[in-house]
Amino acid sequence: MVLAAGLGLRLRPITETLPKPLVEVGGRALLDRILDRLVEAGVEKVTVNLHHLGSAIEAHLAPRLKPPIEFSPEAELLETGGGVAKALPRLGEGPFWVTNGDVLWLDGPKPALRRLAGAWDDARMDALLLLHETVNAYGYQGRGDFLADPLGRLTRRPECEVAPFLFTGVQILHPRLFADAPTGPFSLNRLYDEAIEKGRLYGVVHDGEWFHVGTQEGLAEAQAYLSVRYAAKEQR
Repeated sequence: MVLAAGLGLRLRPITETLPKPLVEVGGRALLDRILDRLVEAGVEKVTVNLHHLGSAIEAHLAPRLKPPIEFSPEAELLETGGGVAKALPRLGEGPFWVTNGDVLWLDGPKPALRRLAGAWDDARMDALLLLHETVNAYGYQGRGDFLADPLGRLTRRPECEVAPFLFTGVQILHPRLFADAPTGPFSLNRLYDEAIEKGRLYGVVHDGEWFHVGTQEGLAEAQAYLSVRYAAKEQR
């Protein structure tokens, strides 16, 4: 599933007329980059939720042949948790990938989605998050999100401290995580906290690059990085 319903408030005025997942970085829309990664990982069907400027996303994706895409429109913005919960009937009975519609990452030696799939342990996990080192994330100014024990089990960042890892917006979730979920809008963070209490929230640290493109500054930094990267490739 790709979460593409958000308002993109911090990227205004760009997102007043263009949904954030369709913002281009390095000449390609964020959403297309995500879908390309999912296809490479072997995903055979994707659900995309829609709210803000949803018709523009539908029109943009209409020419794509792969992957097959179903839409989950939201009359009201359901936030991350509510959006996934609404789409659960489309997502099957086993674990599934979920990505934010505005996430931008470059793979390391092994594709990040395959690393997540390889690390998934159904007996121990209800959710497995792709993490990144807080201090090495491009365009990110926050304090991070999680601490991890040697097995990858996660706990929240202590208040007023800097956590070593941030959540990248890429994850594997199991439908059982939503067994007691509320109806209507809610954040996935609510379910993460419940999984932490049960010792069933885990993480894998990304070994490539990750970019925070939620602000004008972060978007510009990502554009600059990719411009240099592509220029270097052309000179080889």
